Amino acid sequence: MSLFITLEGPDGSGKTTVTKNIESYFKSKQIPFVLTREPGGIGISEKIREIILDVEHDTMDDRTEALLYAASRRQHLIEKILPALKEDKVVWCERFVDSSLAYQGVGRGIGMEAVLSINLFAIEHHMPDVTFFLDISPEEGLKRVGKRAAEDRLELAGDAFHKRVYEGYQEIIKNNPERIVVIDATQSPGKVVHDIIDVLEGRFGL
Repeated sequence: MSLFITLEGPDGSGKTTVTKNIESYFKSKQIPFVLTREPGGIGISEKIREIILDVEHDTMDDRTEALLYAASRRQHLIEKILPALKEDKVVWCERFVDSSLAYQGVGRGIGMEAVLSINLFAIEHHMPDVTFFLDISPEEGLKRVGKRAAEDRLELAGDAFHKRVYEGYQEIIKNNPERIVVIDATQSPGKVVHDIIDVLEGRFGL
């Protein structure tokens, strides 16, 4: 069955760890799947990712950043996500439109409506079937990031920025209760994955 799943959460919420564990689950169930991420996932989008996250690009305008994310997302969707869904695969993607709404719409102060508009143009309304939000406070998430050392421009954006991002996510969750499932990311990685699998099996019969 084709199913488009996205994983969201603040920096340090454990998205990469969860993705590695969910890969083992899909393999054990012999479910045809594609794991991918944003920004990135394919050659063109990975190059855009490098431009966006490069710490030396400290003069990048906020709207330029938002447009680059949307451009990367468009190419990723057309080249990887939609073809996989047409082949009846499960697509698991770290980050998607919700990230842009939270990080650029609220975190950068551009406004959710403006960011949503350019992203709907980019994705032609191809939204996920379900989104898992790994819930952790921005303070705790940044502590985790600090342990591995910040890697990109957004992780280095400061506490106030990440607090706004988290508040943005809360608004998105409130507005999309049927699509977004909140998972307590302060639990052990195993428990986090267990909670996600419960939803996938119960709601979608995976």
